[in-house]
Amino acid sequence: MLEQLTQLVQEFGQDAVVKNEAIPNEQNEAVLKETSSSIFSSLQKIATEADLSQIAGLLQGKDINKNDPTIQKITNEVSNSLIQKLGINSATATNTATNLIPQVLSSLINKANDPKDKSISLSGLLDSLTGGDSPEHASIMQAIGTYGIHFGLDQNSDGKIDLDDAKELTKKGGLGSMLGKLFGR
Repeated sequence: MLEQLTQLVQEFGQDAVVKNEAIPNEQNEAVLKETSSSIFSSLQKIATEADLSQIAGLLQGKDINKNDPTIQKITNEVSNSLIQKLGINSATATNTATNLIPQVLSSLINKANDPKDKSISLSGLLDSLTGGDSPEHASIMQAIGTYGIHFGLDQNSDGKIDLDDAKELTKKGGLGSMLGKLFGR
C-alpha cells in the first residue's frame, strides 16, 4: 500500500508541493516522501490505537471531508512531521497537508473500492494497516477464512471472507444477529 500511496502523493503533490513557492525546490522530493510516509504511519496508528470503525468509516466514504476528525488527525500528524523533520514553515506545512491529504486519500479509497482497479483492494489496504504480514494476523485470518465459511460469514458466496462480507453483514443486522441465530437466541 505504501507504494500506491507514494505514487498518489507524487501525482497530487505537483500543485501542493512542487509548484508551491514556499517550499524550496531542493526539498520537494523530501516533502513528498515524508508526506506519504507520514500518511501511512498515521493510518497505521489510527488502525492499531483506535477501533477500526474510524478506518472502516474512512474507507467506505465517497468524499473526504477536511473537517472529519480522522482526516484532521492525519493532517496534523503530517504537518508536524514536515515541520519537525524537514524544518518546513508551520503555515506552509499545514496548508500543504490540508490541500494534499484529502486528494490522496480520496483517490486511494476510490481505487480500493473500484472492482476494475486491481492495484489495491480494501482487504489489502486493511492488511497493510493492521500488520497483515504478521504471523499472528495470518493465523487469525486463516482461521476465519477456513471456519468462517461454515458459520455463514461468506455473505456473497465468493469462497472467501473479506471486507465485502463484513459490509453485507452490517446491512443484514450485523455479526451479533448472525451469532445469535447460530447459538439459538
